[in-house]
Amino acid sequence: MRWASAQVDRGVGALLASAAGDALGAGYEFGSAAYDGWPAMIGGGLGGFAPGEWTDDTAQAVAIARVAATGADLRSEQALDAIAQGFADWYAEGPPDVGIQTAQVLRAAGRTPTGAQMTAAARELHERSGRSAGNGSLMRTAPVALAHLDDPVALVEAAMAVSALTHHDPLAGQGAALWCLMIRHAVLTGELPTADDVLPHVPDRERWAEVLGEAEERDPSHFAQNAWVVGALQAAWSAIVHTPVPEAMPCRHLQESLATAIGIGHDTDTVAAIAGALLGARWGASALPQEWQAPLHGWGVQGRRGAAELVSMATLTLHGGQPPPGSRWPLAERVEYAGYVGADTFVPHPLVDGMWIGGALALDDLPDEIDAVVSLCRVGTAQVPDHVDGHAVRLLDTVADDNPNLEFVIDDAARTALRLRDAGRQVYLHCVASHSRTPTVAAWVGVLAGHSLEESLDAVLGVLPAARPQGFLVDALRALDGSAAAEGRPGRHSTDGRHDEHG
Repeated sequence: MRWASAQVDRGVGALLASAAGDALGAGYEFGSAAYDGWPAMIGGGLGGFAPGEWTDDTAQAVAIARVAATGADLRSEQALDAIAQGFADWYAEGPPDVGIQTAQVLRAAGRTPTGAQMTAAARELHERSGRSAGNGSLMRTAPVALAHLDDPVALVEAAMAVSALTHHDPLAGQGAALWCLMIRHAVLTGELPTADDVLPHVPDRERWAEVLGEAEERDPSHFAQNAWVVGALQAAWSAIVHTPVPEAMPCRHLQESLATAIGIGHDTDTVAAIAGALLGARWGASALPQEWQAPLHGWGVQGRRGAAELVSMATLTLHGGQPPPGSRWPLAERVEYAGYVGADTFVPHPLVDGMWIGGALALDDLPDEIDAVVSLCRVGTAQVPDHVDGHAVRLLDTVADDNPNLEFVIDDAARTALRLRDAGRQVYLHCVASHSRTPTVAAWVGVLAGHSLEESLDAVLGVLPAARPQGFLVDALRALDGSAAAEGRPGRHSTDGRHDEHG
């Protein structure tokens, strides 16, 4: 099935924002650190995680996403075997934090389990204890939803089967299925679901209608008992629906809802991972600030390429295990841009020291002093040198509708470049050929550095003679500038992750 560009952004966002919520919440889990109302990638928590490192929530989601990225039907015996083996591989490495119930199942299932053996181990645990409705299968739903976006019946069956690998109680499976359906609706429509949008596909719909209704009626703080499936689902949904959508840059609802979710307390990483999956499905990966994307890493990915590999797995899943039509990205080591006029441009930013702007071919011969790159176009897995701190920004120069969070992305990309420069990095900001995206973001860098929009745009276009920014991008710059002017303050640079300067 072919997806619209904005749908792909939202699908990728489900996996990426879930991981970000997990890594943000990890440091505050069960009161591990004081919380001032706005989360940061502080690390720590019960598992002693590094800043930006995800926990068992995303590790298990990655084990599922690896299988989903092959195009597999997650209901099949082969897929469930592969997921079970992924869980076993992760657990064999001695993760620093893992749910008690999941750990018991994985120990009983052994080092090389089939899906059927792991499911049987989960059933036996339930029969002994009478309890297996924890939140541990709800937290890993994003890749399941992406694997079956086109078929709600198959999606429910897959969600129940994957949940049952570790959580036998049907309540856990139903909760996972419900959340998958909510993710699906958001990815397909760009809107949060209502109960009527999803409940017709869920077993025991009356129970779940009451669950959702209570979450919508009660304040998020009511749902501090969130270590079980119902409490965690209610905490996440209550945080989302009780957080106002900002008038300026509405997609900041994603960040502010995650802040609300973590503020509930208790199992903060899991509640934020659950909420993040739906928020990312609603607002897209492009709504997640680079400050939260860049540090992501953890089990199942190489080094600190966490965000890039999550994007890759989600993209492949959405396209049935293959790159998007007509492309080798995201698997290619290099995306070829030879032949584009201006692709080899590399010039200093005319208004900001310590920053260069240009095209993608300049990546092949970067000066030694460049140690940070902000890419506004697709690049290959090996295209940015290993020693360079790379940041990938989703900004398309096609049409405005392909960029659902356009003003936010321009603003966040410019702030990211300035934040890197302020940290002592020498920064290269580029797109394919410096025609449209590079001059747009570079101009906003100049505004954030204290110059007027007209001065900044003229200066940038003066050093990029091939630049002809798309009209909708220039319109977005003027809208950003107008928002700042209407509030009586310049659009100057701030490192505050809340993006207070524009709303």
